[in-house]
Amino acid sequence: LKQITPENAHRLTAQWTFQTETMARGRGYEATPLLVDGVLYATGPNDFAWALDARTGRPFWRYRRDLPNNLTYGASVPVNRGFGVLADRLFMTTLDAHLVALDMKTGSVLWDIELADYKIGHSATMAPLIVKDKVIVGISGGDYPTRGFLDAYEPATGRRIWRFYTVPGPGEPGSET
Repeated sequence: LKQITPENAHRLTAQWTFQTETMARGRGYEATPLLVDGVLYATGPNDFAWALDARTGRPFWRYRRDLPNNLTYGASVPVNRGFGVLADRLFMTTLDAHLVALDMKTGSVLWDIELADYKIGHSATMAPLIVKDKVIVGISGGDYPTRGFLDAYEPATGRRIWRFYTVPGPGEPGSET
C-alpha cells in the first residue's frame, strides 16, 4: 500500500479492460470482485458471473443463469451483489430466488437450490456471507407481499440448516402490528 502515493498516482494507467456483454437497465454493477490466487471472480447484472485472470483480464470461464421470462422483483432490480467463497466453491444468489454453488476452477454448477417462489415476488440479490461452515443468505423482494428471512446452508450439499423469519407470520406474536 506504500507503492502508490499522491506524488505518483497520476502515472497509473489501465492495464486491461473486460467487456461483460450485459446491462442492468440503469442500475450498473453493484458487486466488488473477489481476488483469490490471481483470479478475479465477479458477478454482474442478470446473474452473469466470470472468472478472470487478474493480470491480463483473460476470462477463464463465464456463467449465465437461464432466468424465467416472468420474473417479478428480479425483473425490476436485475443486480447481483457478489459471490461468497469457501474452499473451492463460489456461492451466488439469483434473481429467481435460488442459491447456486459453482466450482471455482470451471464455473460449473455443483448444486442449485430454491430459496423461495419467485412468482410471488421473492428474489435474491445479495452476496452470500460465509460464517464458519455455513452459507448465509437473505431474500429480496420486500416491495411484494413476501415474508423476509435469513437462511443458513451446508456448503457441500446445499441442505438448509436453519431459517429465521424477520417478520412474524399470521397468528404469531407481533403479527397484528
